[in-house]
Amino acid sequence: MASSYTLSFIPSTVAVPRRSASSPSSSSLIPPPSLLGKKLLVTQPSRRCFVSKKHRCFLTYASTVFSVPTAQPENGSSDKIPKWSARAIKSLAMGELEARKLKYPTTGTEAILMGILVEGTSTAAKFLRGNGITLFKVRDEIIKLLGKSDMYFFSPEHPPLTEPARKAVDWAVDEKKKSGVDGELTTAYLLLGVWSQKDSAGRQILEALGFDEDKAKQVAESMNEDVDLSFKKQSQ
Repeated sequence: MASSYTLSFIPSTVAVPRRSASSPSSSSLIPPPSLLGKKLLVTQPSRRCFVSKKHRCFLTYASTVFSVPTAQPENGSSDKIPKWSARAIKSLAMGELEARKLKYPTTGTEAILMGILVEGTSTAAKFLRGNGITLFKVRDEIIKLLGKSDMYFFSPEHPPLTEPARKAVDWAVDEKKKSGVDGELTTAYLLLGVWSQKDSAGRQILEALGFDEDKAKQVAESMNEDVDLSFKKQSQ
């Protein structure tokens, strides 16, 4: 019976108090005389207008919750569950976002591959780019392989992982546990997890762009290089 891990990083938010119409400070909403007679549109302020594009992306991946299945039964010991690096979590979240951009109903191995490249700072992402595998090329290959979604179709807020994508994540988790190396599960594990699924879209796209077993072995040599990264260190 398959069990699941839950990866989550929920940012703390600051509530913006709403002022009532009877509040004395509501007088500040009265336009100055120079604006009288003009057509004004008064709307409820949105939190997004106070958040930069960069930080909106952070909130997108930071608030994403993944239920990651594993082929290994839970034994009740939390020390057996590998800790995920910030880059690996962001790669999964960005993969989900890329699937939504393409209006796909699910998050597949091809979306995880895009997520790795969108995150962009991991050893795995740098290796891919260094070998000519870029986000634009991957996206083009995805459209060639899977086609475009209907323009009137809207993806769910959190497109679920496909079976190959779940197996890719399972592979990453299990390989990290088998390695016996302390530290975090890095993005390289995710990339090799995608590569391990031979019939998946992600594997086919990697092959089409020149990724092979030799390159997979090179990635495997640096699987634990991002283990010291954390959200706290990223913000420093």
